[in-house]
Amino acid sequence: MRVLSSILLLLCVLCHVFCDVYMHNPRGSNNRLNERTAVRRNANRLFDSQNNNRGGYNTGDATNTAANNDPNKQYSLQYYQSGPEAAAESRLIVEWTNQHGCGGSEDSSPHKLNCDIVIQYMCQNDVDQNVLRANLADGKDQILRDGLNTQNNGYTQPNRGETNENNNNRNQQYANRIQGNLNQIGMGRGYQESMIWYDMCRYREANGGLFTADQRLNNGNLGYKDASRTRQNPNGNRSGFECPEERDYYPYWFPTLMSQTYDQTRQTTPWIDMAYLTSNTSRCDIIKKGSFNQNGIPRCVLAEGTRTYGRSITEAACTAEGGTWVTFHSYLEILTTITTEAACNAKAATDKRNKISWMSLRSDETAKKCVVQAPEVDCTTAPWTRVNHNGNSPDSQGNASRYDAVLPYFPSDTKKRCVMRLRYNISTDDYDPFNTNSASNENIQEGIVSPIEQNPLVDVGASARPLRLALNTNQYGRTFQDRSHVFRMLPRTSADMTGKVIHNLNVRGKRGNIVQTYPAVEYDFIPNRATVSTADLVHIQWTGSNTHNNQPNGGDGQTGDAGEGQGGTDRSNFLEMQGEIENYPAPFENTTFWANVKSVTQPSATAKDIAAGYFSSGYYCGAAASANVCNENGDQVLGTGGAMNDLLNNAPASYFGHVLKFTGKTTVAYMCSRNNNFSNRSQKGILWVVDPADAAKSQAAKKRRRRSTVNNL
Repeated sequence: MRVLSSILLLLCVLCHVFCDVYMHNPRGSNNRLNERTAVRRNANRLFDSQNNNRGGYNTGDATNTAANNDPNKQYSLQYYQSGPEAAAESRLIVEWTNQHGCGGSEDSSPHKLNCDIVIQYMCQNDVDQNVLRANLADGKDQILRDGLNTQNNGYTQPNRGETNENNNNRNQQYANRIQGNLNQIGMGRGYQESMIWYDMCRYREANGGLFTADQRLNNGNLGYKDASRTRQNPNGNRSGFECPEERDYYPYWFPTLMSQTYDQTRQTTPWIDMAYLTSNTSRCDIIKKGSFNQNGIPRCVLAEGTRTYGRSITEAACTAEGGTWVTFHSYLEILTTITTEAACNAKAATDKRNKISWMSLRSDETAKKCVVQAPEVDCTTAPWTRVNHNGNSPDSQGNASRYDAVLPYFPSDTKKRCVMRLRYNISTDDYDPFNTNSASNENIQEGIVSPIEQNPLVDVGASARPLRLALNTNQYGRTFQDRSHVFRMLPRTSADMTGKVIHNLNVRGKRGNIVQTYPAVEYDFIPNRATVSTADLVHIQWTGSNTHNNQPNGGDGQTGDAGEGQGGTDRSNFLEMQGEIENYPAPFENTTFWANVKSVTQPSATAKDIAAGYFSSGYYCGAAASANVCNENGDQVLGTGGAMNDLLNNAPASYFGHVLKFTGKTTVAYMCSRNNNFSNRSQKGILWVVDPADAAKSQAAKKRRRRSTVNNL
């Protein structure tokens, strides 16, 4: 089998205990859902994170009570998409902490490690929440969702009867098994990658050209090593419907499409590459050519029967299997309302962000569609962090590691539901991670010794007994990851959003002190210091849970949920202060910020309406009844109805807020009244709204500081 490692980068990690990565914005789940315990209940619910059981945040609640079994009471963060204009970016800070170091170079900041961060997202057309409650039998239950319980979806693996050419009933056996698997997908269970995607993985041969050191990968039940078996997952254990081989290697050599054929109804994307952050930017050309975003990737397609995916991973083997080697193309979405090449080209001319082409989705088809492909992956320098430190980076001006993401634009102007994943990898220089392949795998009969061995004894000389190193070879090629909960991407519906930058200002963290929340973090605004232009827009929004009780079992950490208000509840609000060193909010009558903003999403909202919503976390819809502000059943108007609890106990845990535009230059120092317990924690921030020229200078200076930090470490 040909060695594929020349076109891929192994996501390699050296770690002796827990070598973790945790997303803090958007909030990473680490496979948590709604547990009241300090540790997650199911480490393999949706994906294999390889992380400590204590990490992660619960999914958001829309009200002041836990969602429990009602998906309508869950809250998904809602971000506005970027626009088609080059300047119309929707900017989101992706923030994470990683434990074992990253960044640097041999010349300026020598680490004995190589590190890469891969950020991707997957989206599909949104559905009404009530659809999640229906047990649909036509396959439409394969909807991206967080779930209502922590159980795994069921799955029955392929069997030899389906692959036996002498079995005349093999196609029916396959069809029956697949339908049975669809029936095992529970509506109350989380769902990200598709069942078919995982079935392809279980049927497809593993890449035999990969370095596995002295690890022994076991054969699957079909009698060969399949793609569910890797050096860090030699037994083929299942986590959700994630394919272990795809998880562990990037760029992957197989198209990450989630269905056998194009699904027009849901339009679920493959994994879309957003960013590749690395300590070795000389490989960026290789990464961009290997990314599926705008490059076709082949797989073996079978013509006979109901299964159309073959087991082969090379063209020659595919031909021998009786299949066709077909190149597939990635898509962000398909513009189904555009049916001619001329109309597609006209649409492409207006989109300065994506690549739009009149093309076939696969090389064996002649029919063409108007296909939207995402921009090239952004390949750039990874933030520097020191080893054995799950903390901040000097590249992020003292914050945790960050990437300034530009959210996608979907030209159909359709609402999407999405999930983001972040993978973290490091390798040491004990062997060449880029050029070591299966030729170096241990083979005693042929006299081949792996460059790394399990727990080796080393001679220290001086006639002393050898000493044993703590070295696990399945951890020298290991991937760690975290994923967000489901979030929504909204089309820009207001003319005020046209051509504008939207800055997303959110809240990170969960209830508890620094020890109780670790390896998650305490509350803070993100960003908590920002400079924007008077021409920009800012969307201030947050989410929280009502079940962050941090109860026993505490695992290897401390239980308890120190904080204000009702136990287990996250609450935030946004109030103006007189200055950034203050710890008291200013009365509305003494504020200046609200008089300098207008709501783009609720144009009839007054300054007092906007302020009331933010200081009450949405308990009050506004200061007075309005057709566009307070028009839903149960809306509380300031000064009427039931009283808001002074610790926000009866306020919603999550708040969509407003997209704000500015009427002029202003500065606001702001705080959260509930969590700014300044004896041991702070939840405050400052926003400078300046002229466009000054904002551009600030952005340029930020980039220069980052480069300077990297070069001088």
